[in-house]
Amino acid sequence: MRLKTRPRRHSAVLGMGSYRPRTTVSNEEIGATLRLGARWIESRSGIASRRFAAPDETVLSMAVAAGRRALDRAGVPADRVSRVIVATCSNQVRVPAVANAVARDLGVVNASGFDVNAACAGFCYALALASDAVSVGEADHVLVIGVERMRDIVDEHDKGTSFLFADGAGAAVVGPSAEPGIGPSVSGSDIDSVEAVRMSSLWGDYEEAPREGGATLRMNGMRVFRWAMADVLDGARLALTEAGVGVGDLAAFVPHQANERMLDILVAELGLPPSTVVARDIRETGNTSAASVPLALCRLVEEGTVRTGDPVLLLGFGAGLTYCGQVVLAP
Repeated sequence: MRLKTRPRRHSAVLGMGSYRPRTTVSNEEIGATLRLGARWIESRSGIASRRFAAPDETVLSMAVAAGRRALDRAGVPADRVSRVIVATCSNQVRVPAVANAVARDLGVVNASGFDVNAACAGFCYALALASDAVSVGEADHVLVIGVERMRDIVDEHDKGTSFLFADGAGAAVVGPSAEPGIGPSVSGSDIDSVEAVRMSSLWGDYEEAPREGGATLRMNGMRVFRWAMADVLDGARLALTEAGVGVGDLAAFVPHQANERMLDILVAELGLPPSTVVARDIRETGNTSAASVPLALCRLVEEGTVRTGDPVLLLGFGAGLTYCGQVVLAP
């Protein structure tokens, strides 16, 4: 027997939206708790300020706000969305999936929904899933959201992570297109470094029973840095090759906003020309994990820094250690 399949088609990002929490926190404020100078924080990370979510700015409410704006800009009514995918690692409600609650609050009827947890690489993985779903005809329009409340899982006294992480949400609508708008995704993992970035109610082996207390993020920053400068760089080059895009053809590079010093090295090693715009959303937003790539890309689109149809390299990388990237055409 030969199984029936749907005809393949192209996919593209049709519109984007973001939500940035109301409260801006300066280096002076966060440095007072950590006993670190504001200039030291900025020199180490490139971050001048970040956004912290208030109690009423929940993972769900931020995801809904970003998703609604993305649908509006894409011109896609909620009832035409057939799948919702949410990338998050900080959601404290494990069941049900945030995606299903988003669908309910946006009035998305009869849509499938699920969450993805690949930490800082989550949005790019979710975007790849959305693109594939549209391409094979499983869904006509997919709402993809990266959302985090990182302050819920960061120890405010940890000098290695506290000044880095922040909150927010970014979203994209993926739908059918006459021409390819999302290139092949590339991904990889370093299974020998699964503990390099870890968040749980314990700090030890998976076999240990959870201890009392809330979830806390721990990170071996140097290990992540060395991995990013090797495997992640190779992944970025492969994403360009798979999409048939040369370094000189790129209009913009939107990597995970982990650390500005890391971004500078990635740009140099890739050999990006001065004409390529490099997203530096980290300066005012901080590291928002799964929300960082869509927030950074949305800013470039909103400011007109990239134009519709411009090729943009997206690259998410983080806990796992895992990475995912692809070239997309700006909506």
